[in-house]
Amino acid sequence: MKAVIPVAGAGTKLRPQSYTQPKALIPLAGKTVLSFIIDQLKAAGIEEFIFIVGFLGEKIADYVKEHHPDIKAHYVSQQERRGIGHAINLAKNIIENDEVFISLGDTICEYDVQMVLNNPHSMIGIRKVDNPRDFGVAEIDANGFIETVVEKPYIPKSNMAMVGIYKIKETGLLFDCLATNIHKGLLTHGEFTITDALDCMIQKGVQFEAFKVDNWFDAGNKETLLRSNATLLRKYRSSADPLQYENSVIIPPVSIAGGCVIKNSIVGPNVTLGENTLVDQSIVRNSIVGAYSNLFDIVLEDSLIGSDSSLKGETRSLNIGDNTSIDLG
Repeated sequence: MKAVIPVAGAGTKLRPQSYTQPKALIPLAGKTVLSFIIDQLKAAGIEEFIFIVGFLGEKIADYVKEHHPDIKAHYVSQQERRGIGHAINLAKNIIENDEVFISLGDTICEYDVQMVLNNPHSMIGIRKVDNPRDFGVAEIDANGFIETVVEKPYIPKSNMAMVGIYKIKETGLLFDCLATNIHKGLLTHGEFTITDALDCMIQKGVQFEAFKVDNWFDAGNKETLLRSNATLLRKYRSSADPLQYENSVIIPPVSIAGGCVIKNSIVGPNVTLGENTLVDQSIVRNSIVGAYSNLFDIVLEDSLIGSDSSLKGETRSLNIGDNTSIDLG
């Protein structure tokens, strides 16, 4: 079994963060989205990973080499962003005839990975949503098998969204369907989707069993990222010892990386601080702050701050990228 993690997306909804940092590497509850996914799959016994990279792909490779040196990693470059189906097809020569586990690189889900790996059928992760038009949607029969899948339908016939997790045993047919769709120019919403390839497989007789994920944490934009950060911090009961920070109050849940200096400040709840960040005479709540940042005399709430940033003065809800200096005084 080989795992494929597409991380070539431009992350346009997370700009300006994604101008300098792949969204899979944005800090989240003391880790990154990518590390959550890799750790989950490693724990289930998967040792070989294929990363589909694009813009800032070297940062993905550097991160994996530093934080996950024990895995066998391959990197495939997707120069043109033509959809997830196109991305998966680029990995054909590495996947060969092995079974494949696909997990999109901007989503964290909680589910029984081992159960999915042990199931004799190909499987697709699903979760009930309020607005299925924003997702790939699966129609499921009474026995839990998927009858058809449609990408972002205008008139959904189901509210079961595909969460971006797929275990596929019939890889030969997967690549046949992908190649056919690409050759025919079969675009959906301007992209070659994996959804169209899966539907092709279903029409050719492959049985996909649906499995429901327990939780689905989206990192697609600032608002969902902050909500996911807060939920994961509460779930893992992240905290810090306030006694090590000078004249400061730490309100859990928080995740404070190594090397941080906090003085004369209030930090929390729902705050993730990257390594070697300085917080002085400030209040920070419900925010994510990247590494090597300096916050002085500022109140931050509902904010997403890039690495190597310097902020000073007033109360703000901000979304700023790396290497930014702002004086609001």
